[in-house]
Amino acid sequence: MAGIKKKPIGKMTITGVITIVLYASLLLNQDIINSYFGKGGVYAFLPIITAFIFSFFHGSFTSIFWTVLGVEAKKKKGVK
Repeated sequence: MAGIKKKPIGKMTITGVITIVLYASLLLNQDIINSYFGKGGVYAFLPIITAFIFSFFHGSFTSIFWTVLGVEAKKKKGVK
């Protein structure tokens, strides 16, 4: 059966679990996180780094989720 793609359910599950753990950690440790984020200086990079980490894992999960559901971007044909 050529042409049948295996759906990346394992990747979706792993990135989904990581995303849930990240959000749970953020919500359960708000006081500690806010104290570090508010210190200033070098600590000012922590919110930026955190945003990149969340963006990467949440974006990966969302992309794979739509792939598993069969939603794909329309592929462009040659430019005329």
